[in-house]
Amino acid sequence: MAGMMLLGPVVFRDFEVPGQVSWGGAQRVSVHALPGGRRVIDAMGRDDAPILWEGVFSGEDAAMRARLLDLMRADGGVWPLTWGGFFYSVVIQAFQVRYERATWMPYRIVCAVLRDEIEGVVADAVSLLRAVAADLLAVDQGGIGQVGGDVTAAQAALAAPGAGVLGGAGYGAARLGVGGVRAAVEGAVEAAGTAIGAAGFGGFAALRAAGAAAEDLAQGGRALGFARRADVTLGNAGS
Repeated sequence: MAGMMLLGPVVFRDFEVPGQVSWGGAQRVSVHALPGGRRVIDAMGRDDAPILWEGVFSGEDAAMRARLLDLMRADGGVWPLTWGGFFYSVVIQAFQVRYERATWMPYRIVCAVLRDEIEGVVADAVSLLRAVAADLLAVDQGGIGQVGGDVTAAQAALAAPGAGVLGGAGYGAARLGVGGVRAAVEGAVEAAGTAIGAAGFGGFAALRAAGAAAEDLAQGGRALGFARRADVTLGNAGS
């Protein structure tokens, strides 16, 4: 069920609330075929499909409520549409009602999308998560010790709903995961520095150990920069 659903002044109730809502769309693309079978694809922007659903007006005021939506369709105005975590500005593109009896009128409605009102918030979260994920990948590729395992857990936490939005359901776990990666890299860098001092320079074996620790320290230093940036970026997530 769609839960509470509103379209302009109409709050859908009882059998009017749809069991499912169809939404989504496509990405307009321009495909360029190159010699050898290669392709270049240019993304031209979102192309939202109409939002549509079905339900039944019931009760003594079924006809009145159906007529109200039909008048909204005829008016051609822009109306706010909300359900669940969705919020769109739409125009009623089609509204069809089948009169079966005075208290039972199945309907179907199609709404053309003018604008996704939470697109900006979601886009910001997606952009933020993409930046954090890229830094974690750099940590994984240039990390030392067991940092890779920590990165995998943090990457999984970033995939949870709300991970990139302050106060979102998955935000706390994502912060914990990314913070854990930063702490692990900092610990590995500190351990590499300690290993250099402990190796000393008393012989070939000691020099080889010191060289390996120095290499670990260099890799860890690079990884630490990415880990700290990922942590700070996620910490700056907006609500």
